[in-house]
Amino acid sequence: MKNITVIGAGTMGNGIAHVFAMFGHQVSLADISQPALDKAIATITKNLDRMVSKEKISKADKNATLGRISTHTELKNAISNADLVVEAATENVDLKLRIFQQMDELAPKDAILATNTSSISITQIAAVTSRPEKVIGMHFMNPVPIMKLIEVIRGYATSDETTQTIMEMSKGLKKVPVEVNDYPGFVANRILMPMINEAIITLFEGVAGVEEIDTVMKLGMAHPMGPLQLADFIGLDVCLSILRVLYDGFGQDKYAPCPLLVNMVTAGKLGRKSGEGFYSYSHGTKEWVLADNFKK
Repeated sequence: MKNITVIGAGTMGNGIAHVFAMFGHQVSLADISQPALDKAIATITKNLDRMVSKEKISKADKNATLGRISTHTELKNAISNADLVVEAATENVDLKLRIFQQMDELAPKDAILATNTSSISITQIAAVTSRPEKVIGMHFMNPVPIMKLIEVIRGYATSDETTQTIMEMSKGLKKVPVEVNDYPGFVANRILMPMINEAIITLFEGVAGVEEIDTVMKLGMAHPMGPLQLADFIGLDVCLSILRVLYDGFGQDKYAPCPLLVNMVTAGKLGRKSGEGFYSYSHGTKEWVLADNFKK
């Protein structure tokens, strides 16, 4: 499993490429946008520089890692020699199904096809391929270079061999893989997203303000980040997408997205990525303040 293709050069994709390359794999990073690829390499370089400054790796390690990553705007070129393909595109069912059809067509027949989806059915994705036994979920956590967990999700037809291969490979990345079965939201988001949604409902109903809700959860429940700030970090559009998957999958009202969340996404207030959500963010910095709409 030496050659890895990562599809999607966004936040998750560049983090996944970074980690695989740092642990000796040859990585082909693919995206339809050259500017997105350029930005991904700049981000990986910045993150490696930070590791060098903290003496976690050497400059030689940094240069070797970057040397293992190639970028591609043509999927065929990126995937033809892959042992493992990891799809890290936007959390959209139709898009992922189209990408997996292409992956199945272009990748070597013995290659494993993985998705970084945070909620979409692995079984549904595998069904559009000719190799469902080789399709699996690898749900990395954000930020990928720092977070240890990988949810390894078995689809209905995923083989024991495929699962064991990905579990061992994940350990080789110094991650902690946890095997779970294919139900909406898996484990992480089945538990996390209803909590975030309930925090938004609590705000929507006027029980408390943004800062008050986040403070209660940080100081009272020892969460490192309040649920509303975490929603901004994840992306409110991603939160909404996952909640809709949960609601559609289980048909239970407890998963119905809060109207405030729906309105914010419709208005383009997506959190950190758009510069404003429950908080406002200064691009290029880690500074954040309460958004004007939520100030008393």
